[in-house]
Amino acid sequence: MKKQESSRQNLTPPAEPEGILLRDAFPILTRKVYGKPLVYLDNGATTQKPHCVIDAITEEYLNVNANVHRGVHYLSQEATRLYEEARETVRAFINARSTSEVIFTRGTTESINLVAATFGEAFMHEGDEVIVTEMEHHSNIVPWQLLQARKGIVLKVCPITDDGLLDLDALPKLFSPRTRLLACTHVSNVLGTVNPVREIIQMAHAHDVPVLIDAAQSVPHMPVDVQALDCDFLAFSGHKVYGPTGIGVLYGKEQWLDKMPPYMGGGEMIGKVSFERTTFNVLPYKFEAGTPDYVAARGLAVALDFVRFIGMDRIAAFEHELGTYAYEQLMQIEGMHIYGPGPSPVISFNLAAHGDGSSFIHHLDLGTLLDRLGIAVRTGHHCAEPLMHRLGIEGTVRASLALYNTKDDIDALVKGINRVRQMF
Repeated sequence: MKKQESSRQNLTPPAEPEGILLRDAFPILTRKVYGKPLVYLDNGATTQKPHCVIDAITEEYLNVNANVHRGVHYLSQEATRLYEEARETVRAFINARSTSEVIFTRGTTESINLVAATFGEAFMHEGDEVIVTEMEHHSNIVPWQLLQARKGIVLKVCPITDDGLLDLDALPKLFSPRTRLLACTHVSNVLGTVNPVREIIQMAHAHDVPVLIDAAQSVPHMPVDVQALDCDFLAFSGHKVYGPTGIGVLYGKEQWLDKMPPYMGGGEMIGKVSFERTTFNVLPYKFEAGTPDYVAARGLAVALDFVRFIGMDRIAAFEHELGTYAYEQLMQIEGMHIYGPGPSPVISFNLAAHGDGSSFIHHLDLGTLLDRLGIAVRTGHHCAEPLMHRLGIEGTVRASLALYNTKDDIDALVKGINRVRQMF
């Protein structure tokens, strides 16, 4: 693994949290789109990957590729060691109590589906309730609707206020003796709203209700400590925190995971198998059926080391400063309408097509024209259609920031939007 280690040694943290000093670590940022320098502002969908992550994946396939666990030969032992070291890296990154509480999945979506299926099987019956919020991603809505169809549970929805904040006055009224779980996002992927999850968890625990946190949009941007939060479950994706696609994490307290049945059967999740009876493996392997993506797990561990090396507090401070600059510059554009409570690394907006603001330029048109200028943004409902209905719109343009973005990127976005506005 010498090449990968060298890549990490060559990454010198900036004296000040200025994104441009990190751009050389991300090879894709040097390319051009339609002959123009790439301005990548779609980090809420996925982040780009630094050399050290790419090198780690390449090195493992070149030198350590073998199926993990139970193999007695050298390569299998090495691959298993790296895989379990990756689990320990994740444990330390989110401050889980034990690696038994860290389950590798394909991403946030699978992690939430795992909880919905297995927690639902173990603890929920017809008429029991799950509370979600109006700002949830589809991944934290649809799994509960599937459980609703299977078991007849009740889905309750906490509303948001007109300024894009969770209605904390309405939330306590949703709890009842039949409430079995509260599942909410830490940071909205549309509004950029940072929910007060510690307060929400305390409120739920006062009603003896466990809490699942969708941390897909928080883990890349701020320190997340599961013990300090006291959440019961937490899910995030590797590809949003500079790691590979196809790998994610479900954190769960052992007291719950021990009582939940397996999600899938076969491979590493077994203890012993006969045609009469099967016993299951210990945690966390009980929930990791089949061959895991051990190479992606290694890539995720290197990505987490990368951001920890820079410092999550520094990343949060830099992105807040850059998000504030972006918000201020965008608000100076005539006809600009930004959704959400204020400056954030996630900025969703629409642009008025007429001076009276009676209609917006279609978000798809705006995003497509920005793309021709080399500016990558996301358009549409962002997998949050119920939130769009609440806002009374079909979709938005979303610019989402990462540690390698700069004020020059924001200036290019503003210039591009003004150019499009003149066309209309």
